[in-house]
Amino acid sequence: MSVIITFIAAVFAFGVMILFHEAGHFVCAKLSGIQVNEFSIGMGPALFKKIIKGTQYSLRLLPIGGFVAMEGEDSAEADAAQKQAQARRDAERPPEEDDYNPIPPEQRTGRPFNEVSVARRFITVAAGAAVDFVLALLVLLALRCRLDALTSRIVYSIEEGALCGQTGLQPEDEILAVNGRTCYVADDIVYELSRTENYTADFTVRRGGETLELKNVQFDTWQDDSGSTHMALNFVVYGLKKTPLRVLKETFNYERYYGRIVFSSLADLVRGRGSINDLSGPVGIVSAIGQAASYGLDDFLTLLALLSVNLGIMNLLPLPALDGGKLVFLIWEGITKKPVPSKVQEYTSILGFALLFALLLFATYNDIIRLATGQM
Repeated sequence: MSVIITFIAAVFAFGVMILFHEAGHFVCAKLSGIQVNEFSIGMGPALFKKIIKGTQYSLRLLPIGGFVAMEGEDSAEADAAQKQAQARRDAERPPEEDDYNPIPPEQRTGRPFNEVSVARRFITVAAGAAVDFVLALLVLLALRCRLDALTSRIVYSIEEGALCGQTGLQPEDEILAVNGRTCYVADDIVYELSRTENYTADFTVRRGGETLELKNVQFDTWQDDSGSTHMALNFVVYGLKKTPLRVLKETFNYERYYGRIVFSSLADLVRGRGSINDLSGPVGIVSAIGQAASYGLDDFLTLLALLSVNLGIMNLLPLPALDGGKLVFLIWEGITKKPVPSKVQEYTSILGFALLFALLLFATYNDIIRLATGQM
């Protein structure tokens, strides 16, 4: 049963994220007057395909991705090669056997990608990631609406004798920042404290209308059954009555919180604070989705929101083969009034795809090792 739940939850999560991401590209392309040859959910062989108003809509076998194929999006050389390959396929087999049927010229409703303005192309490319953030907002809003109350950042009580109370923190303190990093939601406090060293942190609080800096606030620790040491928070915060304005504000703040987690994780990898061996690939993500789904709807939706934010941020990284890399090329074209040479775009994209594929293989290897050793 758990395997079935994991499969259904993973297909649903990936399907929703792919649909929203690609729909962002698709809608903006259509509004920008770009010819969209195909809108596909899934990869691999087509299970369903139908041409409507100059675009082929496809559902493909593997639910691991999707794409919006825009006329002229690739280099001129790549387009020419694609047309030659298509001509050879047409000569070798009937068109009805193809996964992709070229759109007849008389049915096309838009212009090639490179023939519209840089601004429209920029919006079209950026729209996928933008819609990822919109999806996360919608999911987080639904989660906030399900709660009986919201969580504040104001300390309600501190356990008697707790170190944090003895070294500076007091009831009624509103926690504004931990170690210099602003806290917008209660989970920001927990996250920043989990990253502290020596179980000591600096707090910025609002107390009696004044902003105070509390240096070296110390925390008690506890050990689990394996002997690992953990920080004991030993304080609780107030709950807040739900109002429409508070719900909306916390929804946006939680998306900011998830974005901070993603950026901090990337920064940790660059600084060497995190290990590349901790990277997870598709197997790890599917496993996490299955676990979250088994805990309940709220945990599943929380992970879906985090994955959506992660997808949006990763796609905006200025790396070849990602949307962020394409945006860099468009910014260059907008500044210089000349497009980046097609060969440069082609070779950097190939290199980017190769590096991403290698990273995916490495992350998948990590997942399999963790799965085999019972760490997942």
